[in-house]
Amino acid sequence: MSHDVPKKLAPARWKRLIPIAFITYSLAYLDRANYGFGAAAGLADDLNITASTSSMLGALFFLGYFFFQVPGGIYAEKRSAKKLIFWSLLVWGALATATGMVSSIPMLAAIRFSLGVAESAVMPAMLVFLSHWFTKQERSKANTFLFLGNPITVLWMSVLSGYLVNSFGWRGMFIIEGVPAVIWAVIWWIIFVDRPRDAKWLSDKEKIDLEQALAAEQKDMKPIKNYGEAFRSPTVLALSFIHFFWNIGMYGFIMWLPSILKSASGLGIVATGWLSAAPYLLAVPLMLGASYFSDKFQKRKLIVLVFLGIGAISFIGSFTLGASNFWLSYTLLVIAGGAMYTPYGPFFAAIPEIIPRNVVAGAMAFIVSFGALGSFVGSYIVGYLNGTTGGPEASYIFMGSSLVVAVLLTTVTRFNNKKVATV
Repeated sequence: MSHDVPKKLAPARWKRLIPIAFITYSLAYLDRANYGFGAAAGLADDLNITASTSSMLGALFFLGYFFFQVPGGIYAEKRSAKKLIFWSLLVWGALATATGMVSSIPMLAAIRFSLGVAESAVMPAMLVFLSHWFTKQERSKANTFLFLGNPITVLWMSVLSGYLVNSFGWRGMFIIEGVPAVIWAVIWWIIFVDRPRDAKWLSDKEKIDLEQALAAEQKDMKPIKNYGEAFRSPTVLALSFIHFFWNIGMYGFIMWLPSILKSASGLGIVATGWLSAAPYLLAVPLMLGASYFSDKFQKRKLIVLVFLGIGAISFIGSFTLGASNFWLSYTLLVIAGGAMYTPYGPFFAAIPEIIPRNVVAGAMAFIVSFGALGSFVGSYIVGYLNGTTGGPEASYIFMGSSLVVAVLLTTVTRFNNKKVATV
């Protein structure tokens, strides 16, 4: 298939589907990333939460997120992403708002874990959904628009949360930021369609052409018998551990950047919000450029290697400088954050291209779940190290080392379909 073919396939998909995916993932990301601001703005003090307990509470979200990824991905493939995400939106909006009303540590722990469960369906369901609508030559771009909901949300959330905390306190911030998910659930139910055959805005010819193009990508793949076989395959396991170590660095960074910067700079919470936004601002052009290159030249593995490597080097450089030069150390942190976000689109574009359709939903969710486990480990250990050492230096070493492991695993992992029978 030539690189020009996808441009002729139902162009309305981009303006009708991508905004839906972007907004949904953005709302999910809002409610998982704002805990760091709450912790930096008085939540820990008001509930008498120690540093180690605060780390566990922040990380509990990802533990709930880990356990329900695979069932969510399979349900989205076999049944309906529409129903699954509708109920998820309602539940996580209510739980996010309830975070602003907690009065005890056990209550907060239950909410954090339940919030992870409620949001666990979103990422695998949306990736499965996009794989039903976009072909190999456009999949990295489509995935990137989904994942842009991550840095763009944290970008404006970092600034907005600083002002909300300053005006309404940490309780008001959580309550206000939980409402949009409930509103969006209603809109989602009205406008979302699971597959091309369900779309009234596509002509019959557009539906047929799109389905045929997607089916053609599968013709050379040897089907895997069941999900168990897929989960044991070397490729799926390798991709899972890459995502695990990658997310240790990523979510250790996201969860605790506000606290690290506030402590290191001595600035107020509003200024900390602005400083925290910079890595996510850098991530946007990097992600768009990388997805274009990845789709045009089909270089999935190269993008992952290069940018995870840059992230690791930047973390190590930031640690080396330490407190001796805050602004240069901060600049390297900005580069590390932007670089870690960049390969998401190409990484997840590769999965439907090397895993057969009959098991790709479960395999994708399995890989995502390992990322969630890495997020739990990263957010917990980084918070713990910050609290016990009194500074971010040990955290930088931990996050940078994890990215180095992800890079090493990437070098030995296949990202193409040349040996289909050994998937």
